[in-house]
Amino acid sequence: MLFSFKYLTVASRLNHTLSSFHQFKSQTHETLHALLHKCSSMKEIKQIHAQIILNGLVNETFTLGKLISFCAVSDAGNIDYGQLVFNQSPESNKFMYNSLIRGYSSSNDPIKSILLYRQMIDCGLSPNEFTLPFVLKACASKFAFWVSLLVHGHAEKLGIGSHVCVQNGLIHAYVACGFIQYARDVFDDMSDRTLVSWNSIIGGYAKMGRRKESFLLLNEMREIGMEPDEFTLVHLLSLCSQNRDIVLGKFVHLYIEITGMEIDLIVRNALLDMYAKCGQLQSAERVFERMLDKNVVSWTSMVSAYAKNGLVEFARRIFDQMTVKNVISWNSMISCYVQGGQWREALDLFHEMNNLGVKPDEATLLSVLPACSQLGDLAMGKKIHDYIHSTCSTPSVNLCNSIIDMYAKCGGLKFSMDIFNRMPNKNLVSWNSIIGALALHGCGPEAVELFEKMQAEGVCPDEITFTGLLSACSHSGLVDIGRHYFYKMSSVYGIQYEIEHYACMVDLLGRGGQLHEAIRLIRGMPMKPDIVIWGALLGACKTHGNVKIGKQILKQLLESEPHSSGVYVLLSNLYSDAGRWEDMKNIRKLMNDHEIIKCRAISSVEIEGCVYEFMVDDKRLEVSCNVYSILDQLTDHMKSIAYFCNIPSLCSESPEV
Repeated sequence: MLFSFKYLTVASRLNHTLSSFHQFKSQTHETLHALLHKCSSMKEIKQIHAQIILNGLVNETFTLGKLISFCAVSDAGNIDYGQLVFNQSPESNKFMYNSLIRGYSSSNDPIKSILLYRQMIDCGLSPNEFTLPFVLKACASKFAFWVSLLVHGHAEKLGIGSHVCVQNGLIHAYVACGFIQYARDVFDDMSDRTLVSWNSIIGGYAKMGRRKESFLLLNEMREIGMEPDEFTLVHLLSLCSQNRDIVLGKFVHLYIEITGMEIDLIVRNALLDMYAKCGQLQSAERVFERMLDKNVVSWTSMVSAYAKNGLVEFARRIFDQMTVKNVISWNSMISCYVQGGQWREALDLFHEMNNLGVKPDEATLLSVLPACSQLGDLAMGKKIHDYIHSTCSTPSVNLCNSIIDMYAKCGGLKFSMDIFNRMPNKNLVSWNSIIGALALHGCGPEAVELFEKMQAEGVCPDEITFTGLLSACSHSGLVDIGRHYFYKMSSVYGIQYEIEHYACMVDLLGRGGQLHEAIRLIRGMPMKPDIVIWGALLGACKTHGNVKIGKQILKQLLESEPHSSGVYVLLSNLYSDAGRWEDMKNIRKLMNDHEIIKCRAISSVEIEGCVYEFMVDDKRLEVSCNVYSILDQLTDHMKSIAYFCNIPSLCSESPEV
């Protein structure tokens, strides 16, 4: 009896202890849940996680799920920490998977959302309407069309394919992958369309430049009583910008004014961008002036507007007024200089950008590399190439093509060839660039060999390919080969002749002394010959001393380009080579009568990485006095050894143009 009493007493105490423990656990749960709800930083999350471990709550999936959700979804969270907690959890539930899938879908590594989705299915957990929209968001960001199709099929199998969030996700994924018809099929099957649904499909058509479908959907949307919002308007304005459609752009603007819609800064920037890209500078200025809350996008759009209209000074003025500049702002101004032919200013601005610590992107580099090409600034071009090599393990094809062109125009053909040969992926532009580089350096046989290799690899040439190929043949005197490819252009490749091809062919024939054949080719052209073609033939006349044909060409040139100094200079040199000084004087008189001034040529020299430009009688450089002093000394020295007396042609009184 006594034993029974003692046993009951111990059991009672044990029950009391267990009850107290469960009560403590329950209170701890409530406290931790309240703390998780109020949590605002990863420091607090880690403290809560420590309490979960200390209080033996590591098996409580609900609490761990809340913690993982904060790490994955909150702006103050850390998804990597959430993943670690998830990996150590003894049991994973659907809520945990959904939280991580959602978090990764908006991260820099959205592919993990798709991998977790697969892992979730393998674990026997069935995805729901909260899982699939974020998996589809990840598919959209990675352009994973086939995965989107699989998710679509899985949604139908699970019976959630008609859920509006899933359907919106499908539309977004198909649009991102470029399959607009699949997106339209989903949209047409929807029984409950939301504003997100309409915006997604309108945005899809707008992205593809299909104006008719976009505006028909807008009308259909309004007919059922659903008014567009800011996202709808931005899609439509972007479409107008893309197609340079000022009529529809003004229609959207008028709709905003008539309805009195409250529009945010994003829409105002879209309006500004639309007017800028459509060349409506005054309208762009009015929108810009009315904006009270301008941001960096607004200012950058205005810089682009002035740049598009060739108003470089106005663009620079706006650029200098910007208190905050991003890389797009710098790109716009650098591109403005490049488009205006102000190569040195573009590179100076690039230097300023680097000095301020602004990291250039691909668009920046694609602008400054052509500036190096035009200036022949090999030192700067090499620095940019080194920067690309150090920051990007696999440069894009476009960047590689631009580097090839830069080295070729700066005299580094070997570098161009090395880069081309190392490129893992080449497109048509790559082949055209290297063939053009070989043409520029007079490597005709090598260009022909590369052209044949290009075809062997299944790359089909275009009109630019043949321009480079014919130019290469011309510079190397490959008349027969050039003639062969010229006639194959149309008969074999089906490429229509353009004036550039005729110019190359006339130059090829002219250099080879086939002047009469060149004239016959010009007469058979379907278009009117321009100054380039006549200039090429005139240059050939000079080379071969054919004054008669040269005089006939002058008549043609005076009709089409009466104020071109280059024409008169070529003919003057032709007369000079033939010793016809009187005719040469008449050309000079003709130039004076027409007030034509010969353009002075600009030469450049690179010394210790710095490029110097100079012209005849140029005294702009600081070292000009020293240069002319040394030239005078050299002249005196040559005279002292009677150097000029040994060259009669140089000391004769022959006038120069």
